[in-house]
Amino acid sequence: MDYPLPEAARRYVAAHLHDDPAHLALQARRHPGLPVPELVRQIQARQKARAKLPAWADNPELIFPPALSVEQASSARTAAFKASLVEGQRIADLTGGFGADTAHFAARVAQVDYVERDPKLAAIVRYNMAQLGIANVAVHATDALEFLKSTPKHFDWLYLDPARRDTAARKIFLLRDCEPDVVKLLPLLLHKADKVLLKTSPMLDIEHAVQGLAHVRRLWVVAVDNEVKEVLYELGQEPAVDPERYALNLRRDGTQQEFRLNRAREARAIPRYAEAQQYLYEPNAAVLKAGAFRSIGTAFELLKLHQHSHLYTSDVLRADFPGRIFRVLAVEKADGAALKAHLGPEARAHVTTRNFPDSVADFRRRTGIREGGEVYLFATTDLRGRPVVLVCEKVHAQPPEHA
Repeated sequence: MDYPLPEAARRYVAAHLHDDPAHLALQARRHPGLPVPELVRQIQARQKARAKLPAWADNPELIFPPALSVEQASSARTAAFKASLVEGQRIADLTGGFGADTAHFAARVAQVDYVERDPKLAAIVRYNMAQLGIANVAVHATDALEFLKSTPKHFDWLYLDPARRDTAARKIFLLRDCEPDVVKLLPLLLHKADKVLLKTSPMLDIEHAVQGLAHVRRLWVVAVDNEVKEVLYELGQEPAVDPERYALNLRRDGTQQEFRLNRAREARAIPRYAEAQQYLYEPNAAVLKAGAFRSIGTAFELLKLHQHSHLYTSDVLRADFPGRIFRVLAVEKADGAALKAHLGPEARAHVTTRNFPDSVADFRRRTGIREGGEVYLFATTDLRGRPVVLVCEKVHAQPPEHA
């Protein structure tokens, strides 16, 4: 496709930006003078970008690659966070993709080298950077290994987000299966840069990654609206014996929750147990992924319901807790009739099961409780090993951060 798009093509994209791409493709004959299949792909990619990169999706000057490249791109929120971790004069984004991370790095670092082995994608990013007014990015249409072997430059940072799909487009997550293989490439990476920032799949076991990489200094588990999106590892010449972990939840309102831990503090933490008190605390997904099952309770002086439930309680509100907070209204058996007495005529509630014999679907079938309403039910196990259901209401007033 030629770009910039001709005016007629731009008008077509703008007019159909919210329409069904499949329906548009069927109507291609109505527009004989336009490359409708290509324009439909532009529309489809912009639609996928709307939640992740809203400013780019709304920018008529930009060209979008196939939708898969957009799906694999970082969101504006996670890209901005990654950029906040780096500084200096020069960084290379060795797995450039659609360029979202590159664009954010360019706002923090004097010179950015964007490296992408797909020449068509690299050409699109070169064009888009010009449209965005970003002048400190050099685009290289090559792969990471060839770039590192051929460049005489030394970098403050190197950034990699290895491809996590195999040749059959199936999702993969083990470091050795991703492209490039960071473990094999690591000696060259650390020869060319003071620090390396690596993004991995949330599915990758953190302990396995720390052991396999052997040069981890710090790591961040990054969630967006309580869904873990990525894990970031800072690699350096001298690894930390016990790298610090940061559990970060970027929230819809622009605030963030943060909790900091390492393995030593987690191991030293001694949980205290109790039956449900006035408040119930559910750690956010980043905290749980980071492995804070004991230290989160001791840090906030909370009591744990059961060793394996990972729910906490107190009589005094800890409004800065990094997760959801509820007021406990009642403790019941997992009995549909008893629970429905708290729910009103429509018998609706939000249900969570933690360390409980039933799944949420099984619990709903057995009790007849439907989704919705203002009541939250936590089906779990108490400190005596008994299955119980905590009937709760949400506590909304929370300060945004705890570090």
